[in-house]
Amino acid sequence: MGAKHGISVPPAVNGRVVRRAELARALGRSSEGIVELIRLGVSRGGNVPPAAWQNFPTDVVHFLSYFVAHEAHHRGQLCMLARQFGYRLPAEVTYGLWQWKERARK
Repeated sequence: MGAKHGISVPPAVNGRVVRRAELARALGRSSEGIVELIRLGVSRGGNVPPAAWQNFPTDVVHFLSYFVAHEAHHRGQLCMLARQFGYRLPAEVTYGLWQWKERARK
């Protein structure tokens, strides 16, 4: 969405062989890109530039809401897969996801 506006698109990782450290760096770069898109939207009067695939309004509130829901969906998938494989996730992962005040402090 932001490439046409000077926001760098982080390279994709290979999900079959990515290592933890590489994935953490990639997630950081992805996060920086989302922050830059929000800044771009604010500078454009509160609207992000539209993308061909976009299925939500371009205002920053909807943009942010969409990506929060999208992130929650993937977190749910990961928790479900861990349970299906018999791995018990620690409470700070399962319950900690929803501790918004604590996340904000960090």
